[in-house]
Amino acid sequence: MLIVDDQAVIRSELRRLVEPLPAFDVVAEAGDGAEAVAEARTHQPDVVLMDVRMPHVDGIVATAHLMSFTAPPKVLIMTGFDIDDRVLDALEAGACGFLMKDLSPGQLETAMRTALVGGRVMAPEALDSLVRRASAAGHARGASARAWLTQLSGSERRVLALIGAGLTNAQIARQLHLSQASVKTYVSRALTKLGLENRTQAAILAYEAGLVGVRGDDLGLRGKA
Repeated sequence: MLIVDDQAVIRSELRRLVEPLPAFDVVAEAGDGAEAVAEARTHQPDVVLMDVRMPHVDGIVATAHLMSFTAPPKVLIMTGFDIDDRVLDALEAGACGFLMKDLSPGQLETAMRTALVGGRVMAPEALDSLVRRASAAGHARGASARAWLTQLSGSERRVLALIGAGLTNAQIARQLHLSQASVKTYVSRALTKLGLENRTQAAILAYEAGLVGVRGDDLGLRGKA
């Protein structure tokens, strides 16, 4: 994995937390976004812990560059500041999580393992920020998002709601009592129908449409496959 932060003391602390974990090796460190992209190109890490605020090239811009790689790493954006509107910027850039730097070693390990299997990891503060930002966008945006969802079948809509909640395909399969192959098919169909490129965009749409946190039976689609 690659650790990116403009403060050497923070990089050292993150390395101290990661190195005892048997499944993760720190292959390099970087002090800004430009250096992060160069180190990632050289070492090809599976996971990148990326500071959001850095001089020159910040974590959001660097993450967008990393997503252009043929095999992009999983990027977990980290901040020591109060959560702000950079959460959505990070997700739109391709990050799979947004974390506070004061998390425990166990929380960090769980976050990295979840990222590796394709899940999203969000600090509670980050989720709150997303909800507030979606609400601030107004009813018109929510209505537009809900209109898009009329293209989906009931199963596709339920899967989309769980993507918005940050579940992996395996977790969705267990919750909905489906095979992972079926979930993968529903995800692919939903993305195609909605004209979306990835799960992050799908998650944002689910938030805007108000699907996240809604029980499957309350989606208004009983009996519609």
